[in-house]
Amino acid sequence: MFSRIDRLNELLKREIGDIILREEEFGRNILVTITKVEISGDLSEAKVFVSVLPAERRPEIINSLKGDVYNIQKILDRKLRLKKVPKIIFCEEKRVEEAGRIEELLSKIHKNDN
Repeated sequence: MFSRIDRLNELLKREIGDIILREEEFGRNILVTITKVEISGDLSEAKVFVSVLPAERRPEIINSLKGDVYNIQKILDRKLRLKKVPKIIFCEEKRVEEAGRIEELLSKIHKNDN
């Protein structure tokens, strides 16, 4: 069974992703994904992990999201029926890049075996 925090993590992940999709303009060839949300135990803060492809645009996109966090928070406050919506903190998700690098290395090893 999922706990309340797990359900809130998924709800925030989905809603913030929708808000970013509708409200933000990043350009044609940029993929921005919310990979996970971690809400603190007292429900006051939510770390939102963001993956950006291509990776070299990551700092620019993260800074853009951090700059627009007030607007995103305001939309989220209106959408959700919670007593208190957690404060959003955007963080870089680096595991996706690491997984891509591992996949690349495994592919090279596989080619060398053949």
